[in-house]
Amino acid sequence: MINNGERNALQKLTRIYREAFESFDNHRESPPIEVEFYPYTAINHTIRIRDGRVYVRIGDLCRDLPTDAHVGLAHILVAKLLRRRVPKWARDIYSDQIKTAEMRERASKSKLERGRKIVTTDKGEVYNLTEIFRDLNKAYFRGRIAKPVLTWSTRKTYRILGHHDSTHKTIVVSRSLDSIDVPKYVVEYIVFHEMLHIKHPTVHHNGRRYNHTPAFRADEEQFEYFDAAERWIERNVRKLKRNAKKK
Repeated sequence: MINNGERNALQKLTRIYREAFESFDNHRESPPIEVEFYPYTAINHTIRIRDGRVYVRIGDLCRDLPTDAHVGLAHILVAKLLRRRVPKWARDIYSDQIKTAEMRERASKSKLERGRKIVTTDKGEVYNLTEIFRDLNKAYFRGRIAKPVLTWSTRKTYRILGHHDSTHKTIVVSRSLDSIDVPKYVVEYIVFHEMLHIKHPTVHHNGRRYNHTPAFRADEEQFEYFDAAERWIERNVRKLKRNAKKK
């Protein structure tokens, strides 16, 4: 049930979106608009049109944004719906708000509480991720990296061969690499890369995220088979793609 406070907030936002439509075409009245807050896991928003009516869903993490940020977001969403250029001022105002430390912390907490990390197993048909992690930790990190959850992905992928989820403390490796056709040093390289994300957490500076700092890159090149692994991935990406698309 919507209380009076939220009803008033949604009415205000509806006016903001109506004005955004009219700013792109002041000769035509905006269509009927419905705005609602939605419990997305991350900072997401959607806008769509159906039967002449516009439906806007604003991630409830952004419920308390200042009015000028909501105005900016409205112009961003409406511009995308109308396939118009997003005004720079709108992008800047909105970005300044969602890149604050408070919003990052709120988004991280939401991802942890609402998100769900699918974990399969660390034991593949060919390679055991726990054994690889243990050996790498001893050889390169003096055993100082706390063991995260290690899992093969649910599907074979080729664009992303591995990723580290700091919120859920998980390293996921693409199932495409669990094959006798893939050298062990390639799997080790992917796990090693994700372990470096634990050693070198994301740096936030002037509203930007830096995942691969100079220190990260320097450590990455210390991997014994760095060049060989990079070459293998580059030469076999098409094969990985074909295998990933097989039903």
